[in-house]
Amino acid sequence: MIGQIIKIDRNLYYVSYNKETYGCKCRGIFYKNNIDPLVGDFCKFSPEKLLIEEILPRKNSFNRPRVSNITQAIVVISLKNPDFSTNLLDRFLVVLEINKVKPIICITKEDLIDKNTLINIKKILSYYEKIGYLVVSNNDIDKIKSLLKDETTVFTGQTGAGKSSLLNKIDKNLSLEVGEVSLALGRGRHTTREVSLYEVAEGKVLDTPGFSFIDFKEYSIESIKNSFIEFANFPCIYKDCLHTNEKECCVKKAVMDKKILKERYDDYLKFIGR
Repeated sequence: MIGQIIKIDRNLYYVSYNKETYGCKCRGIFYKNNIDPLVGDFCKFSPEKLLIEEILPRKNSFNRPRVSNITQAIVVISLKNPDFSTNLLDRFLVVLEINKVKPIICITKEDLIDKNTLINIKKILSYYEKIGYLVVSNNDIDKIKSLLKDETTVFTGQTGAGKSSLLNKIDKNLSLEVGEVSLALGRGRHTTREVSLYEVAEGKVLDTPGFSFIDFKEYSIESIKNSFIEFANFPCIYKDCLHTNEKECCVKKAVMDKKILKERYDDYLKFIGR
């Protein structure tokens, strides 16, 4: 039978098949061959032996969080406590673009900021919409539910931004633990300690502890450059242009002409170490 791993608890792998869940072990050869099953993996398993026999090829996979076969991600970004950050948002977007996962930006805590700050942030977010990203609010529950249908969605973003709270709004039966933001540290406490796959709104969702650490040294400069999707709208005369110190660079000119958000360009330079 072919099922999907929906939860991992130490050496026990919970496999879902036909709305039933089986607690399985893995074949010993997995450990010898360094095969490390992930939540989201499709697998061949024996419900009689409660044994996973083979992990099927993945569409994609992540180490932090440890998930696979994701089709889209809802990046939950707080506007206040923790404060809105284009740098952090761009970090998530770059990782998702590199791994060919469709990002959706979801903002939270609009009620905690003043009107002028909200206007300024929405001006920035309108740029992300202009270049092709969908931006929703955590109050748009019906819209978010419609986006989940037939997708495998990972909910990720800032710690303390309200990922678990949002999922509880979408499906009250989940009853996920929600933590408060530490006033001393200005960031949330990790309430999601394990990765679990749930069936929600005719789709599958993953609540994760978030991308706890993003190291851009894992990626090539070329892949990071290509993940800034708007750069492609300003092709340079040099095919291998890195948009840093090159003369006649169309991307740099677009930044000067305010056609590319300067904060985005600055983040790009930081991510490639320039």
